[in-house]
Amino acid sequence: MEIEEKIREIEEEIRKTPYNKATQHHIGILKAKLAKLREEVEKKSKKKSGKGYSVKKHGDGTVIIVGPPSVGKSTLLNALTNADSRVGAYDFTTLDVIPGMLDYNGIHVQLIDIPGIISGAINGKGRGKEILSVVRAADLILIMGETKEQVDKTSDELNNAGIRLNKEPPDIRIRKKDTGGIHIVYANIPKEKRLSNDTIKKIVNSYGYHNADITINEAVDVEGFLDALLKPSRKFVPAIVVITKIDKKKKDDLERLKKTFPDGVFVSAKTKEGLDELKKKMIKRLKLIRVYTKKIGERPNLEEPMVLKKGNTVEDMCKRIHKDFVKKFKYARVWGKSVKFDGQLVGLKHRLKDGDVVELYIRK
Repeated sequence: MEIEEKIREIEEEIRKTPYNKATQHHIGILKAKLAKLREEVEKKSKKKSGKGYSVKKHGDGTVIIVGPPSVGKSTLLNALTNADSRVGAYDFTTLDVIPGMLDYNGIHVQLIDIPGIISGAINGKGRGKEILSVVRAADLILIMGETKEQVDKTSDELNNAGIRLNKEPPDIRIRKKDTGGIHIVYANIPKEKRLSNDTIKKIVNSYGYHNADITINEAVDVEGFLDALLKPSRKFVPAIVVITKIDKKKKDDLERLKKTFPDGVFVSAKTKEGLDELKKKMIKRLKLIRVYTKKIGERPNLEEPMVLKKGNTVEDMCKRIHKDFVKKFKYARVWGKSVKFDGQLVGLKHRLKDGDVVELYIRK
């Protein structure tokens, strides 16, 4: 039996099996088998893949636009950036990866339009494996669709490929050892929220773990545990649902979609509605901040911000300027939201905020 056929059979069995305490173990084993088969498919595709897609990262963050064919990805890219993506009113218009650059108040975000993801992408349909490999490079994903069904199908395809949207890696530690069997420790998790030890042992045994210490620090389902076990092959990425072509939608349909996706962004590339909101939300989800430098005794340079990640410190800023700045650092003066008063003296560990102005004092 072909691997793809085995995958379909297991998927069908999981769909037909009601999930409850009695079936939890059985479903857990099925999901472990499914994950292993998908890994085999992935390994085979890497060995025999021909032309693939690769994108060189530029700017302060990379956003991949994902969705089915002809949903308006190219039109949105053109509306947001200086790209010139070919647009047509028929399927599979985008034949290559098309990058564009969004300049938002000094922050440069690379947006990438990829060929539409169709059902069965993980198994190679529509060059799905190559396309999904590009998605894994994303700092943020835009899930585009005109309907709930399109958004759900795209999300399912990404999930099947090991791409976890708006999730953090589970807090589970798995340490292989030479002897002693499987030892499982739960940290303050009620018994009713735990996976059974038997289920966990069966799963880890199927992946060649016969001696290991497993510490589970949060309640997870079978998929969450598999994410921890298969962590190198999992990608955890923030995502924004983008509902397109809202200028063509009936008022009642639009209201239903807004209730379904309360955190989504609703746009029309034609009328420009929602584009400013989308830009702001992308910067927020990328967790980017702008910091301005100031030479001693001079006005700050507000034309060219240094773009850092939210939570970055003065030390991170120094490293970006020159490797010697940390060693020679004396102190910094900061103006902005991160300090109690303008011109406050701070050290290397001071966390910066968007819009801060920093004056560095370095030993000569």
